[in-house]
Amino acid sequence: MTGSRFARVDRRAFLSGVAVCALAGATFVPLAARAQQADDDQAEWRQSYETSDRVSIGRESTPTLSPATVDATEKAIELYQSLVSRGGWNAVPAVELKIGSKSKAVQALRQRLVASGDLDQEAGMGPVFDSFVDAAVKRFQVRHGLNPTGDVNDATLAELNVPAEARLQQLQTNIVRLRAYSGDLGRRFVMVNIPSAAVETVEDGAVHSHHAAGVGKIDRQSPIMQTKATEVNFNPFWTVPPSLIKKDLIPKMQADPTYLTDEKIRVFNKEGQEVSPQSINWNSDEATHYKYRQDQGADLNSLGFVRINIPNPYGVYMHDTPSKGVFGDDFRFVSSGCVRVQDVRDYVAWLLEDNPGWGRDQIDEVIRSGDRVDVKLTTPVPVYWVYVTAWATPDGIVQFRPDIYQRDGSGPGPLASAIPAQPLALPQD
Repeated sequence: MTGSRFARVDRRAFLSGVAVCALAGATFVPLAARAQQADDDQAEWRQSYETSDRVSIGRESTPTLSPATVDATEKAIELYQSLVSRGGWNAVPAVELKIGSKSKAVQALRQRLVASGDLDQEAGMGPVFDSFVDAAVKRFQVRHGLNPTGDVNDATLAELNVPAEARLQQLQTNIVRLRAYSGDLGRRFVMVNIPSAAVETVEDGAVHSHHAAGVGKIDRQSPIMQTKATEVNFNPFWTVPPSLIKKDLIPKMQADPTYLTDEKIRVFNKEGQEVSPQSINWNSDEATHYKYRQDQGADLNSLGFVRINIPNPYGVYMHDTPSKGVFGDDFRFVSSGCVRVQDVRDYVAWLLEDNPGWGRDQIDEVIRSGDRVDVKLTTPVPVYWVYVTAWATPDGIVQFRPDIYQRDGSGPGPLASAIPAQPLALPQD
């Protein structure tokens, strides 16, 4: 059968414990009927997930940026070269499939999942979508950064039908990127993988924590860069960046003259004096000569409780957000270039590890106080924002993510193309 050799080579790795290296956070979709606050709280829960009694999915401890990942990805390239030479895999019909479905399309789905090593060939090729297929689909979804629902929805179908040749090319493109980061990155460092919308903290060669993230939109991209985390601002103000005044703030005020007041955004002139929004001509460029600052308070401030300063020429940073429901979404390309971090208190506690008197209890206390407090890191921590859309882990799991910024040279990919257009709104960073 097409792909059977590949399945045999990789099957033990898949069935011995599939990694969720880049899933990095809550893996559910909040129910629309729940209140927004319930959604936000739920998205911060640390969740684990099991596909069956035989297969569990856990978080990968090997850093994405490591020699071990380079080695594993090189082996994955060899596997995919072999797979491609034997014809790749079949397409799956565009039919909605889920547990209990029965059709020839399920047989095509089984063949496809066997070819990529997600389904044990011993599970058979019957027409019924049973628990084995459900588990295999969930594994496939995790490897492609999707919520593991088990249902073959549009996003899952699009990923299933990416040709093996395209996946091989993706791996070959990304091995070059991974090799560039396989040296000494520091005893402690932070990695933001933009296509994964995920953050890893790494210490002594192992991943200390995973965090889901919100990263830059397609038209407001998060930059690839190397920098250091140098300071943490608790209960910060948010100042509207100059680049967003024309793009977002002025159109908002033209559409709704009460927008700034409703969003608790104050206007200041060059002398630092507060002025009334009604005194400004919003149909001219007069508004660009003022400074706009949002009041403190995590319930309304776009930075949430915390901002992490990482000096760079792009004016971006990492921060909390009041809109935590985004961390449960498949697509987290939502910011104006900055990175929103899930479980930000844990992240900050790790950054401040070398700062005496700044444990988790102290962090919670200063956040509760509402006071503006700035803390410089005793030891600045290296931070790497990277663009990696394909890699493998030492246990044989091959991960793929959308080429959201079209930097792989083969278009944005099915997931990036499926992201719906978003209405104009003042960004949260």
